[in-house]
Amino acid sequence: MFHKLNAVSPLPGFRLLAVFSDGTAKQYDMKPLFAQYPVFEPLRDIPGLFEQVGVDPGGYGISWNDDIDLDAAELWAHGEPAQTPFDGLLSFMDATGLWGLSESTLRKAVQYGKLRPGLDVMKFGKQWVVTRSAMLREYGQPN
Repeated sequence: MFHKLNAVSPLPGFRLLAVFSDGTAKQYDMKPLFAQYPVFEPLRDIPGLFEQVGVDPGGYGISWNDDIDLDAAELWAHGEPAQTPFDGLLSFMDATGLWGLSESTLRKAVQYGKLRPGLDVMKFGKQWVVTRSAMLREYGQPN
C-alpha cells in the first residue's frame, strides 16, 4: 500500500516529522543516512539546507533540492510513530480518498446528523475536517 505524504517538518537533531494522508505522523532520523550515503551530507554540512525540506508534488516523497530527495515509503517504513495535536483529523478530501466515498456523501452525512458538527466534523473556512474515529464508526475500515 502506498502511503501519501501531506506534510513534512524539520525537527531539531536532523529529524523529520512526516504527516501522511491517513492522519498518521512519524518521526524519521536522518543522521544514519549521513554516514551511509554521501548525497545526504550537505543536509548536515550546509547551514539552513535541512530546514528547506518540502513534500514533492503528489505526496510521493520529500526533497530539499534537485539532488537530494527521499521516498515516502522510506519515511513510512523506518519512521517512528509520533503524536501531534492533529492526530486523528482528516480533511474531507483525504477521508473520501481513503474510504472511497464522494465529498457530497460526507456533506450529506453532516446535513442529516450522521456526522455531528463540533464532535465529529468542523468547518474551517471552506475546508471540512472529520475525525478518524467518526469515519471508522460510520463507514468501517478504509479501503
